[in-house]
Amino acid sequence: MLVRGEDEDAGPRRDPELVRAAQRGSEEAVEALFRRHWRRAHRAAFLIVRDAAAAEDIAQEAFLAAMRALDRFDRRRPFRPWLHRIVVNRAIDHARARALRREVGEDAIGEPAAPEVEAGLDPELAAALAGLDPEQRAAIVLRYLLDYTPGEIARMLELPRGTVNSRLRRGLDHLADALEEVPR
Repeated sequence: MLVRGEDEDAGPRRDPELVRAAQRGSEEAVEALFRRHWRRAHRAAFLIVRDAAAAEDIAQEAFLAAMRALDRFDRRRPFRPWLHRIVVNRAIDHARARALRREVGEDAIGEPAAPEVEAGLDPELAAALAGLDPEQRAAIVLRYLLDYTPGEIARMLELPRGTVNSRLRRGLDHLADALEEVPR
């Protein structure tokens, strides 16, 4: 079982070197990649699904999927966006499935409580983010909380740049409207 990483910048080795070693079968390199990228992968999943347990599962499953596909990874590209693409796509799928279950009445438990402190977000902002559809929420999280550029997001999610810009604009508009309604 994978153990939560401590420091995404741990160790002197860089991602390309770790990826090469992991591709050759080094468990130490796999563990180093996990420690280096766990925190941001988990945070990305959490900010999209707003459920700490689900985010942990999603991040671990995404990391395991990445390790299984590592032989197909293009080492000329950065590892972090590739991993985040897997995490974000799985988180979007999870959020969509949860919304569908609610629509058909199979999710009687409702929305899980979101520990905003864990996400490092203001509770009003976290609630406003929760009101976005998963695609807009993913774009906002990647752009403003994980600091990817719109071009990087487009490449990562294999979307046209205009689609990413549209999701960002619509998401920001919805956030602004939601935050205006919050009593101060």
